[in-house]
Amino acid sequence: MTAALNGGPKANGNGCYHNNHRSRPELDEDLATSEQTPLLASAAIAPAQDPDVAGAICAEDEVAAAAANDKPLPKTQIFLLCYARLVEPVAFFSIFPYINQMIQHVAPGIRDADVGFYSGLIESLFSLTQMLVMLVWGRAADRVGRKPVLVASLVGVCCATSIFGMATSLWQMVLFRCLAGVFAGTIVTIRTMISEHSTPRTQARSFSFFAFAGNVGITVGPLLGGVLADPAQQYPSVFGGVRFFEAYPYALPSFAVGVVGLTAVLTSAFFVEETLVKKSKATVQEEGQRQLAKEKSTWELLKTPGVGIVLYVFAHVMLLAFAYTAIIPVFWFTSVQLGGLAFTKFQIGAFMAMTGVSQAFWLLVVFPPLQHRMGTNGVMRLCANCYPFFLGTNALLNALRRAGFDRVFWVAAPCFLAVGPGVSMSFTAVQLALNDVSPSPAMLGTLNALALTGLSGLRAFTPALFTSLFALGANTQILGGYLVWVILFLLAAGFTVASRYLPEASEKDFPTTNSAVRQGEAEVDEESR
Repeated sequence: MTAALNGGPKANGNGCYHNNHRSRPELDEDLATSEQTPLLASAAIAPAQDPDVAGAICAEDEVAAAAANDKPLPKTQIFLLCYARLVEPVAFFSIFPYINQMIQHVAPGIRDADVGFYSGLIESLFSLTQMLVMLVWGRAADRVGRKPVLVASLVGVCCATSIFGMATSLWQMVLFRCLAGVFAGTIVTIRTMISEHSTPRTQARSFSFFAFAGNVGITVGPLLGGVLADPAQQYPSVFGGVRFFEAYPYALPSFAVGVVGLTAVLTSAFFVEETLVKKSKATVQEEGQRQLAKEKSTWELLKTPGVGIVLYVFAHVMLLAFAYTAIIPVFWFTSVQLGGLAFTKFQIGAFMAMTGVSQAFWLLVVFPPLQHRMGTNGVMRLCANCYPFFLGTNALLNALRRAGFDRVFWVAAPCFLAVGPGVSMSFTAVQLALNDVSPSPAMLGTLNALALTGLSGLRAFTPALFTSLFALGANTQILGGYLVWVILFLLAAGFTVASRYLPEASEKDFPTTNSAVRQGEAEVDEESR
């Protein structure tokens, strides 16, 4: 019993040490759909047979299981899903460069001092709406299939984003932004499909690509918005005199984002494979199978051992990520005396590019072998130990400039930006931990939806909260202007503590990626006794 709970082999009645107590035909069928169907199902115990025959079957089972575990990563499918993953961050961030000017264009009576309030409201509504519907999309993906939900969500985001630039009033901007948030099924479905395409050996690399695609989307979105906004003014030789773009100066970037979404719709509809395969009647004949594969309610899912702490750690690490992303551009721009680094526009752009390159290196090159060596929990705890120092070092960089050690600063700052973004590996690691703690692949969509519901809520208020804290510290010079970094240091220390309580499902010694498999094996062992 103990060995089974710890992921180790368990002897069955025939003296065979393996983790599958099913007959040969059942094993073949389950291996064919091991990434798509609930893994909780236990099968009937094979009748007693000759030890030599049993040993041969055991060997065949182990070879077959190893072959399934070593299934190569379907790179084409992962690429297509990562391309579809670009749509959500591109749609979210594309309006940032022009949102303030658009508000003044459609509502000229709004005071300049109030523009920031309305822009923050419109930006937050996307995430708030996502939070309300994320669980619905997750349930739908578990019931009707991943691909239909993905394609429908992409179509909705494509249409809602395309018409946003044609809004002629403030209420229309709010409506179209909320409508885009309603179709939030893309991100939760793509996470689930990548999980189902992956094995324990390939999931680290597949989710590294997933995280990298998100970073690309965050970069491409503002670029499209800034380059294409108000084309009649920016490019008079090309668009000057075009009445449509003079009447709707922010339609072109919206159309561009819509085109990106449309290409993702087509590639997903025609080339992406469905990963949720409904169980046949033959696989659910026994009562034990039906009971273990039964769909859990949301409350039952939350009560599953390990789910609560992983969801908390997921939210905690994303809170730190959102806070840092919101603060760092302001920190780089603010004067040294107020607690910033007083960078020029060129320096800000260069440091942002350096950060992006560093993150890509850590995610694509370092994370996969490191996760294979240390396990998901090992990487999470390593990042958690480094996170407080990563955030606290920003205050140290300002102190160097305040003290006049500019040469030391210009040596230390690039080194810091090369090494520090390594903590971004925790973003991918926590997704793997979420996959590992899922009680069943059939519930993976719902579990991802729960995690992303909290993430959307955090993204709605975190930027405004922490930029306000930065401004408060800079204006009042509380703690020498380092108020926000002290708060973030303490929050990161909380992440360090929380990482110690992650469940064992993601430890290095566990060869599978699903805690339910181990639970099911333990129950089968009890029955076999």
